[in-house]
Amino acid sequence: MTTDSAVSAPDPALRAPILRPTARFMLSHPAHWIALGFGSGLSPKAPGTAGTLWAWLAYWVMHSRLDAAQIGWVIALSLPLGWWACTVCARHLRVADPGAIVWDEVVAFWLVLWLVMPTGFWGQLAAFALFRFFDAAKPGPVAWADRQFKGFGARGGFGILFDDLVAAFCTLLVFALWRWMW
Repeated sequence: MTTDSAVSAPDPALRAPILRPTARFMLSHPAHWIALGFGSGLSPKAPGTAGTLWAWLAYWVMHSRLDAAQIGWVIALSLPLGWWACTVCARHLRVADPGAIVWDEVVAFWLVLWLVMPTGFWGQLAAFALFRFFDAAKPGPVAWADRQFKGFGARGGFGILFDDLVAAFCTLLVFALWRWMW
């Protein structure tokens, strides 16, 4: 008889999903801490907005200490790290794309801010509003991206990030058109 817990453990997908993660859940695994946006995803109301606000604040801190190339490296490294964290956290929550996972908003909004800089507070606020619109309303290409990669595992983890990256692209497209026209 084997004593390997991986063999005898029930399939996580067969257990009931965790509807609202707690601070205890977040602290139980490093991937949870990252995927839940260092706690911003635990917000009971609008966790995606809370995660994006946290991303904005974190970007200000990064921007005051790092140059543009270093911020680019942070974003580049945050993508595969986030893919892993979102994959693990979604599996542990037993939900394919839980609202509490906000790392997708964090890294996508960092990308937006990094590419629209230099811009002042009002430009950043416009970027925030546009990004939240595209992420929440999921018009056109964002809805398409949201449907492409569903489920658990690496494919689902990538899907969690993908629609937010498309929302970031749409935000950047609006900014580019706005700058070109004015």
